[in-house]
This record gives sequence, C-alpha cells and structure tokens, in this order.
Amino acid sequence: MNKMTEDRPQQGTIQIGRVIRNGVFFKSGIRKVQTMNTDSLFQSVEKLFSMLATQKIDFVLVGGIALLQYIEGRNTEDIDLIVAVSSLKKLSEIKILEQDENFARGYFEELKIDFLLTENPVFAKVQREHTHLRPFLERDILTATVEGLILLKLYALPSLYRQGNFAKVGIYENDVATLIFYHQPDMNRLTSELEPFLNRSDFSEILNIVKEIENRLSRFDQKSSES
Repeated sequence: MNKMTEDRPQQGTIQIGRVIRNGVFFKSGIRKVQTMNTDSLFQSVEKLFSMLATQKIDFVLVGGIALLQYIEGRNTEDIDLIVAVSSLKKLSEIKILEQDENFARGYFEELKIDFLLTENPVFAKVQREHTHLRPFLERDILTATVEGLILLKLYALPSLYRQGNFAKVGIYENDVATLIFYHQPDMNRLTSELEPFLNRSDFSEILNIVKEIENRLSRFDQKSSES
C-alpha cells in the first residue's frame, strides 16, 4: 500500500469531543474522566465552534486535533486555535488564564483552549497561506494544512531546545517526521518560508533538524525495501 494513504484517518470520521475525552483519559486516568460530564464536553465543543461562527471570528484549527486529519495516534486534551488578539477580546465566554505576546490559554466551560496569536508573524502566515476546510463529525472547520503544521512545529523547536523541554522536542520532531513521511512536502520551500522570521542560529538549527529527520526517513525506507 502507498505510504501516502496507509494508516490515515478517514475524512469526516474524527469527533473532536471524543478525541479530547480520550486525551484526558490518556493523561489523567479513568477517575478524572468519570468526574467529567462527557455529554457536556461534547456539547461544549459544538457550542464553541457555533460561537466562533456566530461572532464571525477568523480562526484556524492547529495542534493535535488538526494533526489527526493527516496522521493517526495523536492524543490531545485541548483545542489549539490561531486567532487575532482583537478576536480573542470579543470572546468574553472564554476565561483567559494567561497571555503573552504570542500565546494565550483559557477555558470554555470544560474545554481547555490554547491560542496562537496572529501578532506573531509566523502564526499570521499560517493563517493566511496554509489552511483549508476539513470535515469533522461536528462540522467542517478551517484547519492548518500539512505544510502549515510543519511550519509551526519547526518554528517552535529551537525555543523548546533552549528550554530543555525534551518531551515536547521528541513529540514535535516525531510529528514533523510522520507528516513528511506520509505527505512528502517540499521541505526546501518550507524552510525558506521560515527563514525571514528566524535569526541565523535558529534557522541553522532547523535546517539540521530537517536534515536529521530526512536521513532517518531515508534509512527507514531503505530497511523497509530490504524486508
């Protein structure tokens, strides 16, 4: 079977509420899930996206939920959205717990939401140039493309290395590798798109990360063809 299509989710089969419920179970165990009102959680997802549509908020779905449109096996307990700060201010129903110039984090009822703010030029670029409408069981949602998700992951990696966040580095690099393996994007073009937004050191580090991933995938292809 072609690696572009094998082990891929079927369009329109992903239910966001169920993914988040499973993510909570994976991270916190059955006791926390049992204290949650699952029906209410599913309703909160529908209410959130209805509210965004009613308020005419421009947003892009990114993060773990978006990744599930392209690869399998990703757990997440939150929803990640790219929005403008001006849009975030209109959403009084969302309780913001923390916010800086690039990110905000809050809750809508039981839903945890992470916001990537378009004041950051890379996030704005993804919202502008790397989105398409994707089907979920709840509704069709504007979602980052494979290329958009790779840009976001690569952009984050130098900072994660500086923070010594080994766990997230591993997750992000694996996400990038899996997206490259199944979808074969033009990585030269994507890294060129990132270059204007990075200092020389961070850009060089990203080029090295991509090269290491491509070498690993090449070895995997070689071993697979031998077996």
